Amino acid sequence: MKKECIAMLLAGGQGSRLYVLTGEMAKPAVPFGGKYRIIDFPLSNCTNSGIDTVGVLTQYRPLELNSYIGSGQPWDLDGSTGGVHILPPYMGSKGGTWYKGTANAIYQNMGFIDLYDPDYVVVLSGDHIYKMNYAKMVARHKAAGAACTISVMEVPWDEASRFGIMSVDENDIITEFAEKPKEPKSNLASMGIYVFSWKVLRKYLTEDEADPNSENDFGKNVIPAMLANHEVMAAYRFSGYWKDVGTLESLWDANMDMLSPDSGLDLLDESWPIYARSVNVPAAYLGPTAQICHSAFNRGSIIDGVVENSVLSPNVVVEEGARVSYSVLLPGVKVAKDAVVEYAIVGENCTIAAGCHVGGTPETTAPAPWGLTVLAPNCALAEGRRVAPGIMLDRNGEEVSK
Repeated sequence: MKKECIAMLLAGGQGSRLYVLTGEMAKPAVPFGGKYRIIDFPLSNCTNSGIDTVGVLTQYRPLELNSYIGSGQPWDLDGSTGGVHILPPYMGSKGGTWYKGTANAIYQNMGFIDLYDPDYVVVLSGDHIYKMNYAKMVARHKAAGAACTISVMEVPWDEASRFGIMSVDENDIITEFAEKPKEPKSNLASMGIYVFSWKVLRKYLTEDEADPNSENDFGKNVIPAMLANHEVMAAYRFSGYWKDVGTLESLWDANMDMLSPDSGLDLLDESWPIYARSVNVPAAYLGPTAQICHSAFNRGSIIDGVVENSVLSPNVVVEEGARVSYSVLLPGVKVAKDAVVEYAIVGENCTIAAGCHVGGTPETTAPAPWGLTVLAPNCALAEGRRVAPGIMLDRNGEEVSK
């Protein structure tokens, strides 16, 4: 069936900089904000933008992500004429291979794209927290007569060398692209969100695959090749909230941003809802000794202790006398009586026994180095254990290096 536009969502990344949190799942499946998974944001953006056909390209430990997406019903992507499709690497008549890079992942699924004969393909990353109307970006692409349109935003100059950087002319047509330059000429950073005219992209993907020296990456190979051939490349300026949550610090920051009305991350905006698969558990229970301030909590939680400036996922237990502050607790965490959790990310189904002290504040740690404390999913701490700020523990409770 012919579609004007479809989306391809790159969701196969390991998320190695999230360390122990992604030991058993792909990065887009990591819980966020007490209710969501990271992948809820691009999927919801597609639905809200009127894109009803989405291919999700999975690779690293896909089971949890596949189970979570299911038929696509929570995002209204379960229609008979489109919907969401899980696209793992596969064996063909000539063999098969893992996805070698972002461009190769799309190349391996050209057959899927051709089924819909789209005029435009939106290529997305599955590891960003943001709300964007892709329809406006496609409209910009059409108006510019572009072969490719890249979403960009201004970043601080001292951070520009971490991104792919664009130089543009007076009409915001891209004149130069540099991948993580040491001396950037601009502070317009690529957000890793692209709109391509499909016939043009198909040609470049085929040529890129035939090049034995290519890394098969959009930023390193395909985009520079299109620029070198003087294709029209448009920039689409984005000024809303956007965060790449590929590190422990940025994941924690984004959760804290959710609690701040001034951050720009407004999840209460009914005009652009973020959809998620609901957890079928009872309502949260706040006991007579519960004290909650400036925090978010979800269904199935039982809170009898103190929670402040924190984000709690479903089925979290905070017992009487326990205190949780400036922390992110993923689903199923139990914080027992008189335990303290500060400035930490606690993985799914962790048990923090009575009297434990996990993490610490920057003020109490000085002059020693400070950092977030992170516990891997299913980690169980014995009574009274202290875990210093900046320490990361694996599921066996043993320290691992960041």
